[in-house]
Amino acid sequence: MIRRFPAIRLRSLALLGLCLALTGCGKSVQQSGTEQLLTSNAVDRVVAEIDFTPLAYQKVYFDDRYIQDIKGVGFVNSNYIISSLRQQMIAAHCRLQDKADTADYVVEARVGALGNDHHEVSYGIPATNALSSASAVVPTAPPMPAIPEISFAKKEHQLGAAKIGVFAYDRQTKEPVWQAGVKSNRSRSRSSWLLGIGPVQTGTIYEGPMFAGVRIKRPVYDWVTGKSKETPAVAPPINYRNSHMFPLAQKLEDERKLRAIESQNGTLEWANHEEQTNQINNLVEQASQLKATDDSAPKEVAKPKK
Repeated sequence: MIRRFPAIRLRSLALLGLCLALTGCGKSVQQSGTEQLLTSNAVDRVVAEIDFTPLAYQKVYFDDRYIQDIKGVGFVNSNYIISSLRQQMIAAHCRLQDKADTADYVVEARVGALGNDHHEVSYGIPATNALSSASAVVPTAPPMPAIPEISFAKKEHQLGAAKIGVFAYDRQTKEPVWQAGVKSNRSRSRSSWLLGIGPVQTGTIYEGPMFAGVRIKRPVYDWVTGKSKETPAVAPPINYRNSHMFPLAQKLEDERKLRAIESQNGTLEWANHEEQTNQINNLVEQASQLKATDDSAPKEVAKPKK
């Protein structure tokens, strides 16, 4: 009697053959950039949590003598941490002083942790040279090659950690004024392989999932999960990691526009097209408003020639 394979077994064999045909091989060749991004991102995430607004508009001296140079972490060292803290203080309108004698308050900071961890998990048979070592003990035994890694799936998890403490006190009386507490945060990077295909990278240092360094676009998934509508967390007034134009920069921009609309002889050239004419009239009106708010004596704004 001839037995036939059930249809489910045939489908399983076909699926297994398809998976074997689609298997690939991916490898992360260099990871020094990822390690530096993890460390700097951990520092950025910690500094972004520190709110210096209690010292806004006060003369502050930043004491950085307890942030020593850290060895073995690449570009992310004491200078990066000090500059990041100074940027956050300036964004909170603290009046930084070059010398402690001219300041009313002293801000002191320290670093408790800064480093990376690396974890790796393989689902399959790990690489080993136990057989080759055992064959070397027996002189008559033939040499045995090392068994390479045979994994169906693999995952690498890299972690960057940073911990910073900040407090402030009165320069003359040494009375405590404010403390931010000890802030710590972590940055993560995950790389996954399935049947040799990968790496698929996710983590805090990426804007979205990546495949071998190329971003994977998934608008439907973001829309279903609601990630595109996430409410921002409570943070200091100025976001440390975003660009921002302060009032002084806005004032300089207005002055540049004022100089642009005035020629050297105080006249403006008339535009031939109606659209250009309207733009010039709007600029003239803005210039008159800017000059009206100036403390100096107002000057007449040149009218366009007809």
